[in-house]
Order: sequence, then structure tokens, then C-alpha cells
Amino acid sequence: MSDAADPLMSAVEDTIASNPRQVEDWLANRPGAWGFLAGQGILAYQNRIGQRLIETQRRQLWSVLWTALEQQKRLRPPS
Repeated sequence: MSDAADPLMSAVEDTIASNPRQVEDWLANRPGAWGFLAGQGILAYQNRIGQRLIETQRRQLWSVLWTALEQQKRLRPPS
């Protein structure tokens, strides 16, 4: 569940939850999946804070999103 008090984590969680197909594509190393998810994460974060992100905020979002996706990969059952 998203924590409204932390717009960064809320944006990351909602990006992953709202885009299961692209998350699966990322897990399968399909081209374009990361760019799509990174873009959606930026839009979600911007919507939560009500302004465009500066470079450091974008990089922070990308880092947290990447870490969350890596955790999904670790928790994924073997195929």
C-alpha cells in the first residue's frame, strides 16, 4: 500500500502496481521496459509533489524504482 506521506515511495509503488506488463517485460530484459517504467515513475512523482522534478529528484526516483524492481526480481519464483 502506498504511503501518502512519502510521495517518492508512493510514486514507485504505484508505478510498479499500475504497470504489471511492463514490469514483466523488465524482468525478462525486454527493450524499452525500463524507459517506460522510468517515465511513468517521473510522471507519478511529479503529480504527487505538484511540480516538475529537478535532476536530483529524477535520479533519486530512478534509483528507488530500480531497487524496487530488483527486489521484485529477487522475490520472483524460479520459472
